[in-house]
Amino acid sequence: MKRLLPKIPEQIVRLSIVFILLIGAFSWIWLILPPSFKERKLQWAAATEREQSREVKYAGATICGACHVSEYNLKKTGYHQSLSCETCHGPAKAHTRNPVAVKPEIPQGRNFCPLCHAYDPSRPMGFPQINPVAHNPMKPCITCHNPHDPKPPQTPQSCTACHQSIMRAKAVSPHALLECTTCHTAPEAHRVDPLSAQVTKPSTREFCGQCHSKDSKVPGPPKINLASHHEKYLCWQCHYPHMPAVYR
Repeated sequence: MKRLLPKIPEQIVRLSIVFILLIGAFSWIWLILPPSFKERKLQWAAATEREQSREVKYAGATICGACHVSEYNLKKTGYHQSLSCETCHGPAKAHTRNPVAVKPEIPQGRNFCPLCHAYDPSRPMGFPQINPVAHNPMKPCITCHNPHDPKPPQTPQSCTACHQSIMRAKAVSPHALLECTTCHTAPEAHRVDPLSAQVTKPSTREFCGQCHSKDSKVPGPPKINLASHHEKYLCWQCHYPHMPAVYR
């Protein structure tokens, strides 16, 4: 007797046909593609030739210091030290070749600096941000700030100057009447260079317990048992301190 082979399901046959057709189509496309699409060395050579043919427009910040010594040295140690000169002044290659005939851009309007310094909640804490409508309206930024080291004419006295998003949350929270210094100590250096000196924050559960423990004499705030209420964690690890009704 002949051994009967199992019948291949029709779905498998169809899938195999589609698979074979796809392989054939990709093979045909690969064969008709020009070599520049398939060979990496040719791609590298074409990319190198294309980039070398571009006009060189930027000179680099180092060459600026050869003529603009005072500005270069001021910027080198200032708040804008990480910026290239051409970030604000535009491409300067032509200026270096003919300084008299070609002048760099000097942004003096009100709209340029807010590209970086207008308030944006996505920017890191401590980054100088302002509301262009309310902050010295109608005045060019260089009226008060030296652009090569834009220190503020006055040291900010209010936390709102940098922490606007936090202040907005705190303003509508049960902690609205608390001063920032109730919970934080800010060194004077923090006002000038926020990243060089960090503010303190409560490091013990007993700090919040001054108002919120069941033994507290302060009327009003919610009370808890410090010994049993999530005893392993600091309060701000679970509660957002500027809006304590919100859990992290």
